[in-house]
Amino acid sequence: MKKLLIFAGLFLSISFFAQAQQYTSVKELPDYAVLKTKMKLDDAVMKADTPAEFPGGMENFKKEFADKMDVIDVKSKKIDTRVYFIVEKTGYVRYVTALGSDPKHSHAAEVAVRRLFVKWKPAMVNGQPVRYLYSFPLTLKKYN
Repeated sequence: MKKLLIFAGLFLSISFFAQAQQYTSVKELPDYAVLKTKMKLDDAVMKADTPAEFPGGMENFKKEFADKMDVIDVKSKKIDTRVYFIVEKTGYVRYVTALGSDPKHSHAAEVAVRRLFVKWKPAMVNGQPVRYLYSFPLTLKKYN
């Protein structure tokens, strides 16, 4: 029952799945110093004429992500994580990285994205596909 409540809290607490705060450059990200050591960010963009799109849209992404996310036992009342990944010009996802207050939760979020092995519609700038850095916040709140 406890795990079910944690999962329900996770599912209901998944924040808005979009670029919540628009950055014009990858270098503006608050986590840039860490990300540049874990990802190839050279030509990645965060703003495109047409952003990268998951098959079936973002609502489908939210559902699929929640289905793939492992239920973990956490001690904290609230965990904040930010998930980053690059949708390549080919539409495949690479360099999945999650940074947050709980390492177990961050790892579970990374694994959930990697389990969604599907081809995205790549982001476009001036009619050409580009490498798109996608980011979303993930908050878990534990209710007693």
